[in-house]
Amino acid sequence: MSEKISTKDLFKIWGHVAAHSFGGPAGQIAVIHKLVVEDKKLVSEERFLHALNFCMLLPGPEAQQLATYMGWIMSKWKGGLIAGGLFVLPGFLSILLLSYLYVLFGDVALVQGLFYGVKPGIIAIVLAALHRISQKSLKNSFYWTLAFLAFIALFFLNLPFPLVVVGSGLIGVLWGKFIAHHELTHEVKDVSAPPIWTTLKTLFIWILVWLFPIALTIFLLGTENTLHTLNLFFSKMSLVTFGGAYAALSYVAQQGVEVFGWLKPGEMLDGLALAETTPGPLIQVVQYVGFMGAYRFPGNFDPLLSAFIGSVLTTWMTFAPCFLFIFTLAPYVEFIRGQKIFTDALSAITSSIVGVILNLSLWFVLQALFVNSEKVHFGILDFSYPVPQSLDYSALGICIVALIMQFKFKRGLFTILGTCIVLGIFSKMMMA
Repeated sequence: MSEKISTKDLFKIWGHVAAHSFGGPAGQIAVIHKLVVEDKKLVSEERFLHALNFCMLLPGPEAQQLATYMGWIMSKWKGGLIAGGLFVLPGFLSILLLSYLYVLFGDVALVQGLFYGVKPGIIAIVLAALHRISQKSLKNSFYWTLAFLAFIALFFLNLPFPLVVVGSGLIGVLWGKFIAHHELTHEVKDVSAPPIWTTLKTLFIWILVWLFPIALTIFLLGTENTLHTLNLFFSKMSLVTFGGAYAALSYVAQQGVEVFGWLKPGEMLDGLALAETTPGPLIQVVQYVGFMGAYRFPGNFDPLLSAFIGSVLTTWMTFAPCFLFIFTLAPYVEFIRGQKIFTDALSAITSSIVGVILNLSLWFVLQALFVNSEKVHFGILDFSYPVPQSLDYSALGICIVALIMQFKFKRGLFTILGTCIVLGIFSKMMMA
């Protein structure tokens, strides 16, 4: 890209993306693509898809990392900071405000009805995202099979996601080398590898930025404080969760509910409802988890102040590694762009993400439509299934309405969620 982008234009472009980035990564990626590829023509289609596949390979939120990558292409680190930072800021402020409203007024019937209605509506939104991503990623029977195997591995065998990712990448390489025979049509310019000193300097700076809150909480509060635990947990989460928010959610939910007791099972879906109805990355739901954990275990702080600090720390630990990965690795990704072995691996990994989202969709159904579930541990099998007698018929009805609006009438996100909210409030009032 030869045309230089001014700082003012960077703020304008990425402010527009941030303001319109509702509905999770599928919608956000579509917004980025429309603006920077179709409308502004700042990045080519091939380069955009190459960056997207790379970001899906990284741990963390792929949409925010893609925005940072596109900003980096436009204006190096300045563009990356503006793009990635603006992508996060609206969601952070929105989630913070809604989290306060939730803990202060969560027992009010109106607020309960709001979240009761949104939960089943989210099922339709996630299934729509699954449909869109599968259309783009599953190009032939090989990729469909890979997606199905990824789902089996995650849902029925409970295998670690990094293992599924690495396995998918290796299978993709072997497929491309020994079975598939196709020519790449990349438009690639000669790009030199970055100097090793530049890479080490970038890596050092962003590791310091990332780990600074951990050192600060240890120095000021010690290692037994909840804020320090939040730092460590979400620092680990940013490294071991792949495939963006859809992949990270079940891991965060399990740990936050079952291990740390920061929130109750139903509250995790409440947090997802908050993130779905605000701009920014869906992974911002972890801010709500940090908010609730610091609110419930405030230590010597006032609970509302502790919750604010927990929100800031959780957001920092989640997104700082994203800037580290992009600023350190993007020059090398540009350098190797067009090499077939890399493209084959990333295409296979992208298809496995479809299996991740299907796994998440069933998790939503389990949590939103059924009151009780049972665990199965038999041999290599390790999964949960719903108790049929615990089906919530009101939630099922709202979900069906949302599915019809989404797939038959093609309604927008706000129309669907608004309808679900009204139905949820009405259902709660009828139950009272």
